[in-house]
Amino acid sequence: MRRRIIILCSAIMVETAAIQADTGGCPQLLPYSTGQSTVAADSVVKKESFKKRFLDQLKTLYFTSKHDSNYVVRPKSNKGLTLKLFMNETGYTFHAKGTVNNIYTKTDLSTNRKTTFSLAANFMGIGAAVAINPAQWSGAYKDYEFNLSYNGSRFSLDLSYQQSESLSGDVNSDIGGGHLEEGDATMKVLNLTGYYTFNHRRFSYPAAFSQSYIQRRSAGSWLVGISYQGGSIKTTEELERRLPEAEEIELHFGHLGIGGGYGYNWVPGRRWLLHLSILPTVVVFNRNRMVIDGEEKKAERMRINMIFNERLAVVYQFSHRFFAGATLVMNNSIFDDKSIVVNQNKWRARAFIGMRI
Repeated sequence: MRRRIIILCSAIMVETAAIQADTGGCPQLLPYSTGQSTVAADSVVKKESFKKRFLDQLKTLYFTSKHDSNYVVRPKSNKGLTLKLFMNETGYTFHAKGTVNNIYTKTDLSTNRKTTFSLAANFMGIGAAVAINPAQWSGAYKDYEFNLSYNGSRFSLDLSYQQSESLSGDVNSDIGGGHLEEGDATMKVLNLTGYYTFNHRRFSYPAAFSQSYIQRRSAGSWLVGISYQGGSIKTTEELERRLPEAEEIELHFGHLGIGGGYGYNWVPGRRWLLHLSILPTVVVFNRNRMVIDGEEKKAERMRINMIFNERLAVVYQFSHRFFAGATLVMNNSIFDDKSIVVNQNKWRARAFIGMRI
């Protein structure tokens, strides 16, 4: 029985931060110092001067903004250091239904959810973060997932890569049903989405997702973006041992889409920020290949082929130093040809609390 599977992964945001560096004063030279001492002292002075110049330049770049200050401003911070504690959770579901070879089939699959805790620091736009996954430490979560997120004034980027063996669920048809166990199939997926914000002077993605800016007044912006997803899914020897009659299936896919959307930051009060944005993209190029029992099958022509990117955020400012909130990033896709409809949903939720120093 032929099954068409196209997988979309989107991703757990990895937020960057940095180690704070303190400037020190230059040592004073003694009037009657020796030549050797003078050289050593000059080296220290030059080192301290370079360090100070570097930090001053970094501070200038960080606090210099082309935003309209009536709408978007940098938060008050003496040293430009922000610390945040996160709880992150991601999930993926796959649904397909249609008639192939006069047999109606309905498939509902999902991967194991991933829960991590992370601590991030950001020093004037430079940073790093560390994360732990308790389920992976205990061996309960064996998938691999990498997420990278960048939120800039004009450009934003989401990248994710996932390797999974936990895809499982039910497959039902007119001639019977079955259950796909964990380990019966392997999945590799790369997903990349890029955004451009037109009204970047008054609308800020970082205010909602990295808190490196504060949105003072409500504002929205039209968006344009590009999406790519590619990867493969293969049945394993474990499935063949468990069900010798099952077909050996390999699917390789790649989709490139472009589109436009809209985002809005609503500021109902001095302390609240609510964000909503959606960016649908139409796939303009796709390359699919399916191999069943060693025989390559020609892919059907798509009637509908779209990827939707949605973002939600809630941020509350306790004061200029302390804040908390939650974000949700979702990627939904729909692929419809003459015989089957495929819907995929990848989501990443985050709750956080932070402090500015």
